[in-house]
Amino acid sequence: MFKRFKKLLYIVIAILLIAIGVNLFLGPHNIAAGGITGLAIILETFGIDRSLVILVFNAIVLIVTFIFLGKEVFFNTVIGASLLPLFIRFVPQHTLVEDTMLSMIVGSVIFGIAVSILYSNQASSGGTSIPPLIFKKYFNLNTSVGLFITDGIVVVLSLRVFGTDAFFFAISSIFITSATMSYMESGLNKKKMVFIISEMSDSITNDILHIINRGVTIVPIIGAYNKREMNMLMVTLDSKNYQQLLTIVKGYDDKAFMITDTVSDVYGQGFTYESGTV
Repeated sequence: MFKRFKKLLYIVIAILLIAIGVNLFLGPHNIAAGGITGLAIILETFGIDRSLVILVFNAIVLIVTFIFLGKEVFFNTVIGASLLPLFIRFVPQHTLVEDTMLSMIVGSVIFGIAVSILYSNQASSGGTSIPPLIFKKYFNLNTSVGLFITDGIVVVLSLRVFGTDAFFFAISSIFITSATMSYMESGLNKKKMVFIISEMSDSITNDILHIINRGVTIVPIIGAYNKREMNMLMVTLDSKNYQQLLTIVKGYDDKAFMITDTVSDVYGQGFTYESGTV
């Protein structure tokens, strides 16, 4: 129940962020940066209510979601697709930032964060955020790339309605949104993968297991120069624990050989489910 409530809370916050980004930053400057919200901004110039456009198109998208993405994503999308028109309706449509460039940047970052939160919870706000999930499932296409493609169609329409300046602001907005999503998907989950060769590998291993509480893989190796057999340690840990690891290694062997790499995606025990030594 707690996990479901937490997921629901994240979805509500993300939908609210989308409404804020559209009504306070993008919409006031006619920046139709893709999606159903961008299409709603365009159609509003013809006297059609922004929230009504989102409601109608989201109803169509829900049918597609159920067919291609299954029940779980469908029910999560129902929440977002229902809340978005409501939030769009009640969040004030106000020019919070007068400078168009600054407003575009802030609105795009907010939008990118919101969509990333939805995707990480297997949910969406409906609209054109659904096709990227389908592309991801069936073609393994990155969601930020998929969103860039689908939003590009709406941006082309904005060129005909709002002119060249608004068109290029919309293009810039898509790039910023995609970059924000890419960073949210990988940049916030950076880990360190460290290879250690030392005479004191047993002591170092013991401290990693019991002080840092991370698993260690022991790899037998043979030195090419002296043909000597040794053990190389491989450990993956959070960036915040890296300095602690350096202190442990230097404390036992200040001549230890270490190779460190930064990795984005780590799945398995201690990272994506309950921790424990391996």
